[in-house]
Amino acid sequence: MKIVDLTKRIIWIIIAYSLLCSAVAQKGDTCLVAFYNVENLFHPSDDSLTNDDDFTPTGLYHWSYAKYQRKIQHIGKVIVAMGEGNPPYIIGLAEIENEQVLKDLCYKSPIKCYGYRYLHYDSPDRRGVDVALLYRDSCVSVLHSEKIPVVFPFEPNTRNRDLLYAVLRFRNRDSLHVLVNHWTSRFGGYAATIPKRNYYAEVAKKHCDSILATEPDAHILLMGDYNDYCTDESMERHLRAARYSSDNTQDTLFNLMYAFLKNNSGSHKHEDFWGCLDQIVVSRSLLSCKSTLRIASCKAHIFDAPFLLVPDEKYGGVKTFRTYLGPRYIGGFADHLPVYVRLLLIPQ
Repeated sequence: MKIVDLTKRIIWIIIAYSLLCSAVAQKGDTCLVAFYNVENLFHPSDDSLTNDDDFTPTGLYHWSYAKYQRKIQHIGKVIVAMGEGNPPYIIGLAEIENEQVLKDLCYKSPIKCYGYRYLHYDSPDRRGVDVALLYRDSCVSVLHSEKIPVVFPFEPNTRNRDLLYAVLRFRNRDSLHVLVNHWTSRFGGYAATIPKRNYYAEVAKKHCDSILATEPDAHILLMGDYNDYCTDESMERHLRAARYSSDNTQDTLFNLMYAFLKNNSGSHKHEDFWGCLDQIVVSRSLLSCKSTLRIASCKAHIFDAPFLLVPDEKYGGVKTFRTYLGPRYIGGFADHLPVYVRLLLIPQ
C-alpha cells in the first residue's frame, strides 16, 4: 500500500472516530434513580429504644440472623438486577431499621462491588424504621444532606418518620435535589389517617417551594412510599403533584405515576388491586427537552422482574414475593416493587 493512501486512510479513521466521540458526548450518559420499600429490613439485635421486639430471634416473627442475611442478599440482588449490570446511581429506601443494615447492604451484599455509600438519620418512629439514600460515590457526590422532621400540630406527641433531603451532583456538574418520603400508613383506618398524610404533603411542598423560590430551574425529585395514590387528596391538593402535560404551565411538580392508573398495574397489591403507593414526583426542569439533566421519555418505570412475583392463588394473577405473610415466613423479597426513572446526563 502506498504511503499516501495509508495516510489518507488513517486521516479518515481519525475523522470517523472524532465524529463518533462527538455523537457520544452529545448523547451523554444515562443512569437510574430508584426507590424501594424493602419491607421491614430489621437487624436481629434488640434496640432498647424502639419497639423492634417482633423482629428479634425470640419475637413474634422469630427473626434470625440467617433470615436477616438472606434478606440482605435478596435486596442486593434486586438493586443489581434493576440496572442490568449498571445499578442505580441513587436509590431511596424505606423501612430500614438502622445504620448497621445499610452497612451490611452496601458492603456484604451483591452491590458491594459498585461502591455504594449511604445517607441516613435516625427518626423518632416508634418501631425504629427510617428512610435512607444509597448512592454510588464514583458517579455522584453529596453536596448537602439533612433530615426534615414532621410534627403534626394536631397530634404533637406522635413520633413520625422524618423526610430525608439531599443535594447530589452528577459528573456533568448538574445537581439533583432529592426528597425521600415514607408517609403515615393507613393502619388504624384510611379516613382517620388522611390528615396525617396531608400534613406530610404540606411539609414536602413547602420544602420544594423554598428551593424553587431561590432556584426556579432546580432539578427536584421526590420519591417514596406515600401510602396514598396519585389521585388522593394528599398528592393532588396538598403536594399539588399534577399529571404532566406540555401545555401545563401553572404547576411546578408533576407525578409520573398517572400512567399506571390503567390496566390494574402498580408497585403494591392489596387484595386484587394493584396500585402505586410508591411514586416519583419531579419538578418541571427534569421534563424539559432543553435541560442537561432530564428524565428519558418523561416516564417512570416499575421493576417487576419475574423473580419478584409469585402466583396469587386467592385473587388471581400474580402478587409480590414478600418476606412475611402475616406472621408466616415466606422468604421472599418485599411487599412492594421498586420504581425508577432513567435520567439523561448531557454534557454541559
